[in-house]
Amino acid sequence: MTFNEFIASKGLKGEFPKSVSTSLGTVPKEVPQGDIKDRRDLRRLQIITIDGDDAKDLDDAVSLEIMENGNFYLGVHIADVGHYVKEGSEIDKEAFNRATSVYLINRVLPMLPKELSNGICSLNPKVDRLTLSCFMEINKGGAVVNYDICESIIKTTERMTYKAVQSILDGDPKVHKEYSHIADLLFDMAKCAKILERKRIKRGSIMFEFPEPYIVLDENDKPLSVEKYEIKQSNKIIEEFMLIANETIARHINHLDLPLVYRIHEQPDTEKIAKFSEMLKVQGLKLRTSDEGKVKPKDMQNILDQIKGKESEQAISTIMLRSLMKAKYSANCLGHFGLAAKYYCHFTSPIRRYPDLVVHRIVKDWLHKRINDKRKNFLERFCENAAIQSSEREILAMQAERDWDDYKMAEYMENFVGDDFDCFIASVTNFGLFVQLDNLVEGLVHIKELQDDYYIFDEVNYILRGKHTGTEYKIGDKMRVKLVRVNTELSQIDFVPVGTPKPKTNTSCPANVGAAIGRPKGDKSQSTSPTNKERVKKVGKKSNKRRKK
Repeated sequence: MTFNEFIASKGLKGEFPKSVSTSLGTVPKEVPQGDIKDRRDLRRLQIITIDGDDAKDLDDAVSLEIMENGNFYLGVHIADVGHYVKEGSEIDKEAFNRATSVYLINRVLPMLPKELSNGICSLNPKVDRLTLSCFMEINKGGAVVNYDICESIIKTTERMTYKAVQSILDGDPKVHKEYSHIADLLFDMAKCAKILERKRIKRGSIMFEFPEPYIVLDENDKPLSVEKYEIKQSNKIIEEFMLIANETIARHINHLDLPLVYRIHEQPDTEKIAKFSEMLKVQGLKLRTSDEGKVKPKDMQNILDQIKGKESEQAISTIMLRSLMKAKYSANCLGHFGLAAKYYCHFTSPIRRYPDLVVHRIVKDWLHKRINDKRKNFLERFCENAAIQSSEREILAMQAERDWDDYKMAEYMENFVGDDFDCFIASVTNFGLFVQLDNLVEGLVHIKELQDDYYIFDEVNYILRGKHTGTEYKIGDKMRVKLVRVNTELSQIDFVPVGTPKPKTNTSCPANVGAAIGRPKGDKSQSTSPTNKERVKKVGKKSNKRRKK
């Protein structure tokens, strides 16, 4: 399947219509002097961006100072996309229709044309850029005790990557020397982010910590490996700063009684929670619920704390996530269950998410005192439409991203048909076991492959149990499997059990598929020669781009 065939099958758009391309003729490549008027000039402030190595749409930057009273003065500076994308324009109409950028491993289907997303809107290093800034005074307990919102102009000091920031925090002397002028700032940011994280945990925010697949492609988009991408402290700095800015903006606009597109996460369905609770009992865990079957986010987090570091951690965390409602957009402020937040919206990524652009326009309307009754009525209707459209397009985009990842992972695993792997059981169904390798590749062991007995599905406890032997297969159990079939078109990966039928308890999953099983004969793609390394194009799944904001 070609890339163009794939996006067409998903109803996604590649090229922009001619009407949009024509409109781009008026977009400047640099910030005109006249656009700076009446903005707060922050160009002398030490402001940095922190993103992935290959990110080109840089929509957020951060600053931090320590105040005389010991509090942190955090600045979150977001690209002022609304300055360039005028309401009702051809660009705006197309952005509304797309509603989100779609990240397909090494390709991006942007919400906005690259002249905007990678150009004048992107907070590229050491150039003037227009922004909306949210300054927050944060005390030592992580509370926002004061804040200020303004239109601004910035010039970032450095374009940092998660990798470089993590190296500095880990004490790498070479990287520390290269960025010695901002090293103290980074350590202060890490300290502030940790305080914000502790505050969230204390109020009951659920802290999922899933590793993510990182797919390595060559210059022809052929998969070379599938690896784990671990979320580290450098990622969490930006994540915490974006979360607190989103929350602050939502609370502010709500208290003004103005319309807004909120990001909401509703209370979980009681039936799903009851089913999840029954599964936990098999693992020796108890989920606290109310008499009505409702659960608090803090109680869910308590389960995550109990399973941390255990073999079943990832499997149980995944099932917990599936038992929750899906987050979505709404014109009503219904709170965010997962974050244990009463007010929440998306403000920090207007280059790639339409709801953020709507929020920016409302903030700018408030700043310029443009909201009268007529405008408020219009915004109420528009926020409802934007919330519905954005929720629908987000589901479409996320499914497409997962499907493309699955397709490429299946394509990669074709190289290893006939090889054995250690894995763990990620899910149990009435038709078999879904198992996961250490590099996060998943596949199916169909029930017909469990040939030593007749297996019956215990749907309450998520167990396949042998009728005669009593052998059990349950979530989190380790086992060894052989890869027998791969269907790339359907993204199906099929395994069969190896060795004794009873799941093993003392095997370990391979850290890397290539390392565990070796390369196929004649495959030079994993060569460590400098020439090949320069040709290899490493591209990670963009889910952390979604995650951080």
